[in-house]
Amino acid sequence: MGARVNKQRQPGLEWLGKLWYLLALSLLFLSATARSEIWAFVDDRGVTRFAAEQIDPRYALFFLGAEAPSGHAPDPAATPSGLRDPAGLARPAASRAWLLGFLDRSPLYRSVRQPIAQAAISHGLELELLQALIAAESGFDALAVSPKGAIGLMQVMPATAARFGLPNDGRTPVQKKLADPALNLSTGSRYLRHLMGLFPGQLELVLAAYNAGEGAVQRAGNEVPNYPETQNYVKTVLQLYRLLKFAEPRQVSQSGAAAAAEPPSRVPPLLSEVRGGAFGRANMIGPFETLLPARPTKIPTEP
Repeated sequence: MGARVNKQRQPGLEWLGKLWYLLALSLLFLSATARSEIWAFVDDRGVTRFAAEQIDPRYALFFLGAEAPSGHAPDPAATPSGLRDPAGLARPAASRAWLLGFLDRSPLYRSVRQPIAQAAISHGLELELLQALIAAESGFDALAVSPKGAIGLMQVMPATAARFGLPNDGRTPVQKKLADPALNLSTGSRYLRHLMGLFPGQLELVLAAYNAGEGAVQRAGNEVPNYPETQNYVKTVLQLYRLLKFAEPRQVSQSGAAAAAEPPSRVPPLLSEVRGGAFGRANMIGPFETLLPARPTKIPTEP
């Protein structure tokens, strides 16, 4: 009889766990809104770089939370040319639409949009979280490789790949396997799910562990480690995630393509390197090189 009682209570416990996760996530978003910022600049190669703070003078404020301190307003004149959207700065809805348009028009993102969506479904992950993490890790470049060997969309290290089911079998090098979007996403998603089980309901710690390693988080007393790069990385992913998760509804054209309201006139391919985000610890390291010769960067323009 005791076994039957436990069996009957299990759905309630599962529901309670989900409710606790949603409450924790809501509190996390509410606390982030007051000071949420996203800084960005476009380098000489047309590569867009995001960060949660102004890493150096090249970064200009792209998004400012509605409750930011008075006097801390973005300077439209300082906005990098590739990200110019002065009317949308400090307006969450406009910035969300801008980011959605940015993604929709990015050739790199479009080339991996379907595998990312499939990975989210297959591994029970929120699509917006996966999008935000990949934007911070590789900028949706399936061929991105760090100086220390982190590879692909989710910047997976070969050792991590072997740990989560993608060994170097002697026929195909693991580095080549990780350059395949589907295999990279499957491996990285399994690792992300593992971290979610290790730190249930604590998305900040999950992201910190993805960046710095679960050991670093545990040694910090189950807190985000006091590494500036990891702290900036966590903030950046969370802020991108929040913008994507709570984006304004998009109109859908007759062709089925989603369109953000008033997208920017110049949208460079999204190749973000989050400075201070994945630099030299655990699973992800930057800046990025490529497994193949550099591809020319073309910036689409409106006619």
